[in-house]
Amino acid sequence: MSLTPTLTPLPPLPEGFADQLRASLGPACVITEADRLAPFLIEERGHFRPDATIVLTPGSTEELARAVTLCAEAGVPMVPVGGNTGLVGGAVARAGEVMISLKRMNRILAIDPVNYTMTVEAGCVLADIQRAAEEAGCLFPLSLGAEGSCLIGGNIAANAGGTGVLKYGNTRDLVLGLEVVLPDGEVWDGLRPLIKDNSGYSLKNLFIGSEGSLGIVTRAVLKLFPRPVQQETALCALDSVDKVLALLSLARRLSGDAVTMFEMMARFPFEIVCRHAEGRDPFDRPHPWYALIQLGTPRPGTDLRAQFEAVIETAWEQGLIIDAVVAESLAQARALTQLREKTPEAQKRAGASIKHDISVPVARFPDFVTEASAAVLALIPDAHICAFGHVGDGNVHFNISQPEGMERAAFLSRWSEVNEAVHAVAARMQGAISAEHGIGLLKRDELDAFRAPVETRMMRAIKQAIDPGDLMNRGKFLGRTPPA
Repeated sequence: MSLTPTLTPLPPLPEGFADQLRASLGPACVITEADRLAPFLIEERGHFRPDATIVLTPGSTEELARAVTLCAEAGVPMVPVGGNTGLVGGAVARAGEVMISLKRMNRILAIDPVNYTMTVEAGCVLADIQRAAEEAGCLFPLSLGAEGSCLIGGNIAANAGGTGVLKYGNTRDLVLGLEVVLPDGEVWDGLRPLIKDNSGYSLKNLFIGSEGSLGIVTRAVLKLFPRPVQQETALCALDSVDKVLALLSLARRLSGDAVTMFEMMARFPFEIVCRHAEGRDPFDRPHPWYALIQLGTPRPGTDLRAQFEAVIETAWEQGLIIDAVVAESLAQARALTQLREKTPEAQKRAGASIKHDISVPVARFPDFVTEASAAVLALIPDAHICAFGHVGDGNVHFNISQPEGMERAAFLSRWSEVNEAVHAVAARMQGAISAEHGIGLLKRDELDAFRAPVETRMMRAIKQAIDPGDLMNRGKFLGRTPPA
């Protein structure tokens, strides 16, 4: 794999196209000035360099539909962009493409606490949606590190995961209906707040996780839940990754399946959070592995603390944990959760890293960590294994950090062979090379190797049917198109 996949050169934009867009959409919707373009031409990990010369910022579905129609008529490819927090280069736009940002479409349109739904525009920041739900006495459970800046449209396009998947599911499980502008500018209105709808193919699910390759999501009906009235949080220390699943099973069973978060960290990510991201180690000595557990219930009167203490005591008696710290306040709970949440930030400050977003069957989680670690250390004996993840959904962020004494460029030159070794372990365990971050450009050329030919044919058939001109996010997601 290369960090700079081969892309077919694009023809230049039609002469005077920016002026044509301004005449139709108004000057407020069209950005061409270098200083105003700069905030959009960012790729989170620095692997790619976007160089688009036009960004469109429509303020409504109608404006967006007009913009897409103009681009389609001119044969100009389009790249939707959310909050620029993606990790696989899925929103990288080149000269010859038009970038479309939905940041101006950021209204919360309706909250229905009886039906437990919220209708929003795609440019809403995830944290704003969470707050609006809470103010209505509800919970929108999608939660991830970038929630203060990522947009719900991007979350939908990537089928974002996060820390609540164990209890509430991926973004796909949290979306009831969508409105989408299709590649020719037509608007599909599937904005129905229905829990059950078996009247044909599930069209919304074509767009959730499609990374903007089939159309642009403009509005969504989201699923809400009763807001938890009690939460308990603990950080447990373990001497072996093999005990992680037994601890999770015990916590789910003894709490009546009230586990809302279960996160795992190896010692190295724990250390760098304390060293580089203002984390504080609550234990009096280091431990090989850590599990962050959170229980929650919307039921008043439940003695959740007693249930949690029973989990911790039983885990101790069974030898599953060697120490534990239970939060005594909201501030302490937040400090414990940040030890996990700040891992990506800390790893960035600790040096170069080679990253993997792996999903394996939950029962194989410990085996994957053990075998993939051995495979990496056979290639780079001094590498730091920065393994952390969601455990309950089988998603491990299996990252490798630059060893001391090794030059950054020399380390990153090993990216391809390290990826190959780690992904081979995942493949043997019927895993996936992308659990929640997506494919984008970064993993585009690997996708075919991890899909059966019939899957690839079906996906390309869907793309051809909905976007025959290959105008939406061209060159990403589906892998290289075979020559005609």
